[in-house]
Amino acid sequence: MSDNKEKKRAERNRTLTIADEERKQYIEQLCNIERDDCFAIDEVINKTIHADLFDALEKLPKGFADLIIIDPPYNLDKDFHGFKFKSSDSSSYLEYLRSWFPKIVALLKENGSLYLCGDWKCTSALQKVMEENLTVMNRITWQREKGRGALSNWKNGMEDIWFGVKDKNNYYFDVESVKMKRKVIAPYKVDGKPKDWEKTEEGNFRLTYPSNFWDDISIPYWSMPENTDHPTQKPEKLIAKLILASCPEGGVVFDPFLGSGTTSVVAKKLKRQYVGVEMNEEYCIWAEKRLQLAENDNSIQGYTDGVFWERNSLSAQQAQKKKRS
Repeated sequence: MSDNKEKKRAERNRTLTIADEERKQYIEQLCNIERDDCFAIDEVINKTIHADLFDALEKLPKGFADLIIIDPPYNLDKDFHGFKFKSSDSSSYLEYLRSWFPKIVALLKENGSLYLCGDWKCTSALQKVMEENLTVMNRITWQREKGRGALSNWKNGMEDIWFGVKDKNNYYFDVESVKMKRKVIAPYKVDGKPKDWEKTEEGNFRLTYPSNFWDDISIPYWSMPENTDHPTQKPEKLIAKLILASCPEGGVVFDPFLGSGTTSVVAKKLKRQYVGVEMNEEYCIWAEKRLQLAENDNSIQGYTDGVFWERNSLSAQQAQKKKRS
């Protein structure tokens, strides 16, 4: 029985739950790899593959993905609902990455992009394996405001995402789609008119180009409909930025450590195709339900009318949406 079924939720808690009658349906929807030959792309597109990654990599077609987003187990002791990952020394973790990373890169198109997630403990290993296989374009650092304090060290409030491509002279990047709407503190005028900003009843705002430091991300929590019981779930808003910037509409996004399905769900909401691999059946079930819910709700927290907003700007987002409707 699922852990999240056994928990009693508060009335306002919107964390994902799975009913008994749903479970069989979602299991039947999963793609399994118990066959000798390789899959054609149309056999796995828009599917959740329930399999061990090493088995799946041998069956997937080469060069099918426009974008690959990888959120592997960090070099930490972590229990993923019965699948336990043990931390190791830095050299051992690097060898773990090398055991599968080149095989994943082989699934990327020649003009494709790849993002690799990690924290400060493993970021040097991530950089190393990226440089061995791709051209590193940047390192994004995002503020992870949720977490416990530390008495004898600095609280860990940041994570990294390494951005790499196969061909630095030929890759997709749509910066216009990931601009952020920020509040203007000291508005500047020319001839009495706003200079590069907009005056509204909710305040003064400016569309800004994104940097490689993101401080607008909220970690999923109990009152958010995207929340699940996955211990390291990435926010939909975070993944949306990667997909919009680095995958054209209709392109294919691949996530080899799918977890509770965030990458596939966001790809679907943003009219991209997706393929995800996950070894934990329970997480696969959660992903399938979230994909079903996305049929009727393509909203992404913090992303309204094609614009990313600063954290704590919900009232302004709602006012703009109401004005345009």
